[in-house]
Amino acid sequence: MDKDIHHQDISTQDTGREGPLAGRIALVAGATRGAGRALAVELGRAGATVYVTGRTTRERASEVGRTTETIEETAELVTAAGGTGIAVPTDHLDPDQVRVLVERIGRERGRLDILVNDLWGGEHLLAGSVFGKKSWETPLADGLRILDLGVRSHLITAALALPLLVRSDAPLHVEVTDGTAVFNRRYRENLYYDLAKNAPIRIAFGLGQELAEYGGTAVAVTPGFLRSEQMLAHFGVTEGNWREAVARDPHFGVAESPHYLARAVAALAADPDRAARWNGRSTSSAELARTYGVQDVDGSRPDALAYFEDVVYGGKDGSPDDYR
Repeated sequence: MDKDIHHQDISTQDTGREGPLAGRIALVAGATRGAGRALAVELGRAGATVYVTGRTTRERASEVGRTTETIEETAELVTAAGGTGIAVPTDHLDPDQVRVLVERIGRERGRLDILVNDLWGGEHLLAGSVFGKKSWETPLADGLRILDLGVRSHLITAALALPLLVRSDAPLHVEVTDGTAVFNRRYRENLYYDLAKNAPIRIAFGLGQELAEYGGTAVAVTPGFLRSEQMLAHFGVTEGNWREAVARDPHFGVAESPHYLARAVAALAADPDRAARWNGRSTSSAELARTYGVQDVDGSRPDALAYFEDVVYGGKDGSPDDYR
């Protein structure tokens, strides 16, 4: 079927939807919690139909070991926000499962407009096996698992979903990582972690070259100090009283909610000039927020990367509140 006919048919499927992304089809790979969940919700709030994937469902938990967030709940939040949320349990390290997912989206929607690669799920390996250890002290199995979770999963998903993405009239591929290219010029404490968080930046750069002829955009994005569900649990606080954790870690004063990055990415997705602005680049929640006039849920505009560059690593006088 002709691509334009696909676009005409699909864009009118969700009648009554409003918002700058109404009629657009998105896949957020790794949407169980954290930035992935917020990204799915904010794309839905902008009117998109969002397929949300992950390994934790109401029946089964992933190796992360958290049962408090599921992909079904994420899909319900997307729909409640005004979009259409569709949960599809998927292990993105299994090419066969990813093929089934992509075939389903193609069968049901005919194309994919927005692909968000937010696959990770390696936090449980960091404190005990990675941080504070030389590469040769890191258990090899744990180091390789980090590369599976943070790199191999991204490559499998991109390889199998991009043929569907390029059917869009304006393909957008978003790689979510930790740190921009500039910020990550500093060694990220451990070889495996450093590779896992720099690889998505290079994936976005390379895919930017390949998607250019399709009018597409590939961009790597990073939050700052993220107040994810796991981070809040680590500090023993909630989103409602998160500032109580500042007594334990003063740097947490510059933390941001997952919706800060998500709102910024939703604004980027609705930008008709996004390819000229962002293709092949890496950027942060703070830079996107300044560009698109986005604020966090508390009305602030934190810039954690600048705070760490200036104050923590650069020795400049300043406090987290100076960077909110």
